[in-house]
This record gives sequence, structure tokens and C-alpha cells, in this order.
Amino acid sequence: MALQTQAELILRLFVAAFCGFAIGYERKNRQKEAGIRTHMIVALGAALVMIVSKYGFFDIYQLKGMSLDPSRVAAQVVSGVSFLGAGAILVRRNNVNGLTTAAGVWTTAAVGMAIGAKLYLIGLATTLLVLAIQILLHRNFSWLPSGDTGTLTLIVNGGGDEMKAIQKTLGRYHIKVHNVRIKQETPEQLRVALEIEANESGDVRRLLSVFADNPAIVSVEY
Repeated sequence: MALQTQAELILRLFVAAFCGFAIGYERKNRQKEAGIRTHMIVALGAALVMIVSKYGFFDIYQLKGMSLDPSRVAAQVVSGVSFLGAGAILVRRNNVNGLTTAAGVWTTAAVGMAIGAKLYLIGLATTLLVLAIQILLHRNFSWLPSGDTGTLTLIVNGGGDEMKAIQKTLGRYHIKVHNVRIKQETPEQLRVALEIEANESGDVRRLLSVFADNPAIVSVEY
């Protein structure tokens, strides 16, 4: 392969790495599990696989009776990166975190494949779209649902009276309770785990502030 052609292929690797950097930078700023290095390496590796898939078998294309399907190599990236994305998904106390990051890793691989295939505009446009989705949709728009779900764990002093007060507070902030688990921590304390859903994320913040100021509640975890 001519040096000029190899230099152009190296350029593709740099462009793919840059696209991975842009997507990873946004994830890093939000303190997600997969950051800059992960996204850069995924994009770079996918671009390399795509280049190998397209150009790595030229020496045997001339053999008579030899039939190859170069797209099969690139196709394995789609399924292979899925395992990497699964590692970014965390399940903690019935709450699933990391789905967006996992989808971003998978899409970053697709961007790398596009750059490796010399589809520069497609790869760059996809990078911009991913960044727009990640950044803009984190804002609270009136036409988008902005609810919040999670597990609220309280260590409470007292018995039934305090639980009734907690129930009233949840109702005051329009918090729906889907599941309740109560465990006796000590003779004086109860551990209460609540699977809750709020109409707005701000309701949860205000609720946590109220519980933090309640002397009967020893600890609050969300």
C-alpha cells in the first residue's frame, strides 16, 4: 500500500479519536463511568477494525477461487462493543444507571466505523448529534417529563407516629411510593427503604432537605 494511502488512513484514526474525545469529554464532565479515554479508544479501535475490514485483505483478493466478505469483520464490532457497554450499566437497589453512557459507547463505536470507512461527514454529524442529545436533553424543558425515581433510605428514631409524619411529608411533595421495606435496626431505630417517584426532580431535593432537618431522622440516603 502506498505511503500516501497509509497517511490518509492514519488521518482517519485521528479524526475518529477526536470524535471519541468530544463525546467522552461530555460524559466525563457528568462524572460518568466511561469517560474520555474509554470513548477515544472505542472510536479509535472501531475505526481501525473498519480499515482492516476494508483494506486488510487486498493481498489475497487476487487469488482465484477465493471468496471473502470484508463486512463480516466490521459487523463483529457492533456485537462486541455491546459487552463493553454492558460494563457501564450499574444496577443498585433496583435502580439502573449507565444506560445512556452504554448507548453512547456503542454509538461512539459506530462513529469510529464511519470514519474508518471514509464517511467523514456522517461520522462528524453523528458526533454533533450525540453531543446535542446529551447536553440539551439534560435541561428541564416544559414539554419534557422531568420526573425522578430512586430509592430513599431513612434511619428513623421512633415508631408509628414518626412513620405517619413521613407519610404526610411525602404526600405534601407529591411523592409516589411504589414499595416499602422496613427493618428493625436497633430497639429504637428503624431502617425504611422507599422506592419513590417524583413528578419533578426538584421535589426530591426539597424532600431531602426537609428530612435532613428532622431530628427524628438519623440519616438520609438517596
